[in-house]
Amino acid sequence: MDKQANKAHEKQKRAEASIRQREKEVQMARSEQLKELDRERDQYKKDEAIQHFKALLADLVRDADASWRETRKQLKKDHRYELARLLERDEKEKLFNEHVNSLLQRRRDKFRRLLDETSGVTLTSSWKEVKRKIKEDKRYTKFYVSDRMKEHEFYDYLKERYNTAKADFKVLMKETKSITHKSKKLLEESDQHLYDIEKVLSKDKRYTCLECIEDERKDILIDYINELYRKGPPPPPTASEPTRKPVMK
Repeated sequence: MDKQANKAHEKQKRAEASIRQREKEVQMARSEQLKELDRERDQYKKDEAIQHFKALLADLVRDADASWRETRKQLKKDHRYELARLLERDEKEKLFNEHVNSLLQRRRDKFRRLLDETSGVTLTSSWKEVKRKIKEDKRYTKFYVSDRMKEHEFYDYLKERYNTAKADFKVLMKETKSITHKSKKLLEESDQHLYDIEKVLSKDKRYTCLECIEDERKDILIDYINELYRKGPPPPPTASEPTRKPVMK
């Protein structure tokens, strides 16, 4: 009987220990859930403070040349500044810088649209001649304070246009079926082949837009022809490629 009583006692102890362990696990899980809820609540309040501060910046800061030091004084005078009290000072400054950069980008986009719309702006245009054409436009007067910065932006714009134009021209050459690996030999035999190629290319604005750098355009073309020659004939279609059926008309 004592042996059976001991077994029953041990069994009860294990059951009670299991229950206590389970209760402990439940409490820990509940505690984690509460912590997660607190984190979500805090994040919601933080996000709300960020939106309030962004709205304040949108209303009060419209000058891309504004400084954080001076702007902060103005922002503090607005009652909405208190709605962003959960944000640290460096967080507010970061949001301010992002806002100012956004304003600056809008100015830059407007200035570049002005350059796009101005006739006679080529890849070899000088800032001096272009400035005479655009200086009365409000998109010019509102873009940057420094004329040197306008000039810098202008040449950045030209550089991007130049790179884009070259890339577009390379695509055009690849699309031109008359330019093949045989072209180099044909050019050595006669200038007619080059004339025929340029006649085809001249029908496309991706070729004509490089008229202002005619010599460089020709060098690019010759380099491409030499590249095709080095590569040799293209590989024949593989047997695995499906045969296309003719389209019935």
